[in-house]
Amino acid sequence: MSLAIGVLGLGAWGHTLAGLFERQGHRVRSWSRRSGGDPVAVIQGSDLVLVALALDGVKQLAPELGPRWDQQVPLVSCSKGLDPECQRTASQMWNVANPELRLLVLSGPNLASELAQGCPAASVLASQDQPLVEQLQRQLSSDQLRLYGSDDPLGVELAGALKNVMAIAGGICDGLQLGANAKASLLCRGMAEMSLVIQQLGGDQASLYGLAGLGDLLATANSPLSRNYRFGLALAGGQTAPEALMGVGATVEGYKTAQAVAGMGQRHGWALPICQQVVALAEGRCSPKEAVHALMQRSLRGEQG
Repeated sequence: MSLAIGVLGLGAWGHTLAGLFERQGHRVRSWSRRSGGDPVAVIQGSDLVLVALALDGVKQLAPELGPRWDQQVPLVSCSKGLDPECQRTASQMWNVANPELRLLVLSGPNLASELAQGCPAASVLASQDQPLVEQLQRQLSSDQLRLYGSDDPLGVELAGALKNVMAIAGGICDGLQLGANAKASLLCRGMAEMSLVIQQLGGDQASLYGLAGLGDLLATANSPLSRNYRFGLALAGGQTAPEALMGVGATVEGYKTAQAVAGMGQRHGWALPICQQVVALAEGRCSPKEAVHALMQRSLRGEQG
């Protein structure tokens, strides 16, 4: 069945999703700040709207569009991140703007350029409305993109946000040429930090070990196609955060997510040493070697600690 799909945001991810669903035979209309026009016109008349805005864009647009959203039109949030000021994910921002929205989250190991080239991938579609998830699984899955369902939108969304922090750490590790042993250890301990945050914020830790967590981490912590990974490489090479962001030339959501999570950890007493060192390095409070030294000199403890 062909759907009328609206896409808000035409960065790399939004543009890729629009093209993917158009090739499936769906009728796609899109909006971006750069192209102009009225986003409400895209929502009206759509069977489904995917929002692929950067988190800053969601923060600005949700209060404006949320109250005007047609309650019958599901919103699929494709944005990844955690805002350091309001400490909310994208779907939480939409929910604050309109608690009656039919919200879903889409997340997974989906490097936009690979999908744009026709490479196959899988992703997770998460919502507490399971009949809607199953309906959209059938309508949106294809030979190129296989969709799995989940009833844990918060856990899926947090996993997708937090893995960007660890992708930055992976880039730093590779930039310093610390080797495979160190990187495996780093990402494993990074998973422990992600699990802690997901649990504390009310998500299901099981989502961490699915496509949105471990799956996405394997892709983004190892690929130069990942903006967060390239940002980490640049920091390891001695660039400042503004220089690294300019070199990447696109939004690096993991940077602000790291700030948000490190702040939460400090306030609540959570042990998040990798997040904290990523922030310290990005803010120029330590060198790459000092960040590694700080992690290696932490007090000894059991693996589950």
